[in-house]
Amino acid sequence: MTQPPRSPRPIRPDTTSHDGAAPDTADLLVRAAAVHTLVPGEPPQRAIAVTGGRITALSADPHGLDALAGPATGIVDAPGATVLPAFDDTHTHLILAGHSVHGVPVHRAADLAGFLALIRERAARTPPGDWIRTTVNWQEVNLAERRLPTTAELDTATAAHPVLVRRGAYNMVLNSAALRLAGITAATPDPPGGVIERDPDGRLTGRLVNTATELAERVLPRPGLAERIDGLRAASAGYAATGIGTVRDCLVPVEDLEVLRAARAAGALAVRVRALVSGFAVRTPGEVDGLLDRVEAWRAAGHEDDRLSVWGVKFGIDGGFEAGALEEPYEGRPCYHGRLLWEQADLVEAVDRVVARGLRVGVHAWGDRGLRTLLDVFEEVLARRPGLPAGTLVVEHGGLARAGQRARAIALGVPVTVQHPLLHDGALAQRLTWGEERTGALFPLREWLDEGAQLAAGSDFPVGPYGAMVSVWGMTTRRTVAGVLGAGHAIGRAEAIALHTVAAARLTGESGRRGVLRPGALADLTLWPADPLTCPVEDLRDLLPDRTLVGGRTVHPVRPEPPAPAG
Repeated sequence: MTQPPRSPRPIRPDTTSHDGAAPDTADLLVRAAAVHTLVPGEPPQRAIAVTGGRITALSADPHGLDALAGPATGIVDAPGATVLPAFDDTHTHLILAGHSVHGVPVHRAADLAGFLALIRERAARTPPGDWIRTTVNWQEVNLAERRLPTTAELDTATAAHPVLVRRGAYNMVLNSAALRLAGITAATPDPPGGVIERDPDGRLTGRLVNTATELAERVLPRPGLAERIDGLRAASAGYAATGIGTVRDCLVPVEDLEVLRAARAAGALAVRVRALVSGFAVRTPGEVDGLLDRVEAWRAAGHEDDRLSVWGVKFGIDGGFEAGALEEPYEGRPCYHGRLLWEQADLVEAVDRVVARGLRVGVHAWGDRGLRTLLDVFEEVLARRPGLPAGTLVVEHGGLARAGQRARAIALGVPVTVQHPLLHDGALAQRLTWGEERTGALFPLREWLDEGAQLAAGSDFPVGPYGAMVSVWGMTTRRTVAGVLGAGHAIGRAEAIALHTVAAARLTGESGRRGVLRPGALADLTLWPADPLTCPVEDLRDLLPDRTLVGGRTVHPVRPEPPAPAG
């Protein structure tokens, strides 16, 4: 007589305690249509158990872990759902997102008239003299006029308030009141690595680029701690709502480490944070050492844990859409090749000082000349310090990576973070300055992976939109606001998902603890209403998770607080 097939045995770690007893119940049990563990060679499972914030067991039978369910066990029965690890956004700006929560929502404007109307509306309900700031996640080429507003135009919206219009991390436009407070006049020289833009007649346009933005930053009033925490609460919840469980924030002012710590203490961080402390304001060896002293003091105080930690320090070697350093001239500008922000020898010394303290370094490089120069820097640092741990030096973006520079990065063992959402939203702006061929050549993911590169994926919010599946959609289709660009650089879905999970955890030094679903790993999970590996590709763009869990706790959807008892 044929025996009926047995259910596969659950995958469980050695959970026996010192007295020989095994845990009786789980804190959480999830049953789903498929649990993609992302462990190589492991088939999809159907059930997953969580205890103490970690995964304790998996089973290919949806009811194979029912014996772990007790009276206090939370049960998620989702027979149509697909479970994946929570995603990492390996290059984003949570701090900026938190600031932007309270900004004038100019990203909704279709033209400059609407843009200015939003500022005028905010001014009408803001006390005179108070600063007005905008959201940062927009591109001027997506406005009907395809340009930034000018100081004169901002003055028509309000002359009674200083106005700071910010686009992304490194571009601002100020009205006259803000320029006065910042002490910027037509005679103010460009700071090293920055531009105070002037028109052909030498008059200020109000625009500040790269390090010139620090002239405005230093006079901005600091929001109160409660407002900062509120902004981070909303911003981190926004990331979690798209399936992101960990962010690698690549521009954290050193003083904001304390703000992040306060947000964590208040339960306001829905996601894990791996912070890159900003090195954009330092130039001399003494300034680098001073920054590192402050980082070391914060870490030595024992402030780091699984939710919040310092990954390293961030520098930038060139500009972005308008100033990325190129080997060949910009489109229509035969004498302009972009801008390098550092002398090579000075950046070598800065990077060397950071790694000497045991910290990692990520450096922004956008153009092909910027990438070539950065790899020269990394090569010299690695020659000085043989045996430097793998992953200590990271290229952020590596946007225009030609074959020779890809080969160099791979030979040096240098990981690269890539961000299709940045290309998606910025394609029109980049095409105006670089032309069709170079814009389509950005982020050659297919070649990078085929050649053996270590990649991890992110968004570069606020320049591109954050979100797990909008990024996967973009990497697999190469769709942008300018249409499909560089179709041959597209990669497969499984590869794209791995760049946000398995590879992302490797980048942060957390392989095995995050990025896969296996016993002992942190219970960072996402539940999706459709299987991202098999659903129609066009569905990926708008696909959002039904649930995101970090450390076994649901961070999306946010559960409303129960009403306080009467009396």
